Amino acid sequence: MTVKQLRAFLAVAQTLSFTRACERLHLSQPALSLTIKGLEDSLGGPLLIRSTRRVSLTSEGEALVPLAKRLLADWDNTEERLRQHFTLELGRVAIGAMPSFACNLLPDALMAFRARFPRINVTVHDVINEDVIEMVRRERVELGIAFAPEATDGLAFTPLFSDRFVAVVPPSSPLANEASLSWTALLDQDLIALQRPSMVRRLLEQELASQDIVLSVSFESHQLSTVGRMVASGLGVSAVPSLCTPQMHALGARCLPLDGPVITHEVGLISHQDRKLSVAAQALAEVLVTTVSAPVPDSP
Repeated sequence: MTVKQLRAFLAVAQTLSFTRACERLHLSQPALSLTIKGLEDSLGGPLLIRSTRRVSLTSEGEALVPLAKRLLADWDNTEERLRQHFTLELGRVAIGAMPSFACNLLPDALMAFRARFPRINVTVHDVINEDVIEMVRRERVELGIAFAPEATDGLAFTPLFSDRFVAVVPPSSPLANEASLSWTALLDQDLIALQRPSMVRRLLEQELASQDIVLSVSFESHQLSTVGRMVASGLGVSAVPSLCTPQMHALGARCLPLDGPVITHEVGLISHQDRKLSVAAQALAEVLVTTVSAPVPDSP
């Protein structure tokens, strides 16, 4: 039983005329007759009684009329909803984003996306960098926004911008008055760092080790907000991506450029290599690529 057959049957059942049904469907009478016969053959019996003067329904034909109406209505609704998804008039997309990006850069990008596609619902999972990558791998979200993954097997990475590490110091520290800091000056203080297996922590250790600089940690925390609060209270100093600068300032700490060496890392979009993005996810990715740029740290 096909949609074409049901439409043909319903046109005849409603008009009780092959001639008028042909006009409605823009079909020739032989083509309509073959379509009805195909439906009757597939169901196993006659649905219409034809004579030279009139057309009437068999009891089975009468029983099929309300079912055909409902099936065709469901089909038309499904067809329309899918069309709206493909034309971005309707849809849903889920993304994962590390909190520093979700808080600082994502809202403006979502405003731009909403202005263009007001009926696309976006679900944001703000989770730590490692969880963003895992959610993409497990296909729990279509898109992730995170640092470039160390292992890209099965993943596609599209860079958005290059971020650099900045120093985080207490506002009462003499270091807060400097225009910039070297790593040597920063590491003379008690260092507060994210706990392993944080990618930020591993990146710092690897980059500094390549410069023969030892990362000696006095305090550790799993949350960046805790790190910022500990620095603001005067417990020590830290180093975070500049993406986190607004968050650190809100917690009461000060951020300064770090050099000697300048350590940078790529932030970008992560997707599953073997899964084609939905139309909505592809549209969101394009908006992110065109609207997101490297953050400019606030003045301390």
